[in-house]
Amino acid sequence: MTQPWDYIAKVVNIGDSACGKTSLTLRLCEGRFQPQHNVTIGVEFGSRVIPLPPVPTDPTKPPDLVSNPLYTPKIKLQIWDTAGQETFRSITRSYFRGCAGAIIVYDVTRRSTFANAGMWLEELKKAEGEGYAGDNGAGMGEGGGVSVILVGNKKDLQNGATGGNSKRRREVSYEEARTWAEDNEIKYFVETSAKSGEGVEEVFVAVARDIYERIKAGRVVVGGKGSGVKGPPGRNNNNRIMDIYGKGRGRGRGGCC
Repeated sequence: MTQPWDYIAKVVNIGDSACGKTSLTLRLCEGRFQPQHNVTIGVEFGSRVIPLPPVPTDPTKPPDLVSNPLYTPKIKLQIWDTAGQETFRSITRSYFRGCAGAIIVYDVTRRSTFANAGMWLEELKKAEGEGYAGDNGAGMGEGGGVSVILVGNKKDLQNGATGGNSKRRREVSYEEARTWAEDNEIKYFVETSAKSGEGVEEVFVAVARDIYERIKAGRVVVGGKGSGVKGPPGRNNNNRIMDIYGKGRGRGRGGCC
């Protein structure tokens, strides 16, 4: 039986409450938008296998898992959708540890959520410790760094469309957010609409591609402690069962956290 994925990677959705993190996960994993749902408590989960373009030919390497020109890598993203409310922050912070990727989400119509992106980035760095490295960093230890992307969600509300009981307008420009991402060594920045689906696929493909590039470059030890990545059973995993789950699983349903 063919293995449906080559690597499984832990990716966390982080950001303020009501930025649409759960909606992004639902759009990617289930192809739907749910206008109303409860606030996320702790953490919820979704998953999706992302097939990447075939690896280009490299005559200097043997045709192994990461260099076969006929091989199309498939990365299964295990998405940890975390709560953004201050009440749950002490709980969700623990789930940041040992992630391979992180998606920092803000609402383009609420400047305060963008202003807090720096705080979320610092929380991620604290949780990862030496395992965190920005775009220009080499990564340290078995973790090999974290693939980070900044996402400006709710693009569909930018021109005064009705959101909730009021009309919303863009408060954070694309250029400002892109500059912030560059200044903080975040390689990818995408604006999305979980409602229409615009940009959502691009976000998760970018994360999967960057994680794979780190694996291919030897920066991530597959199955290594804190790497957030493992391969199929029996394929060169350092640990028989890798702890990519942190200290446990949270509960709660829904939540445009």
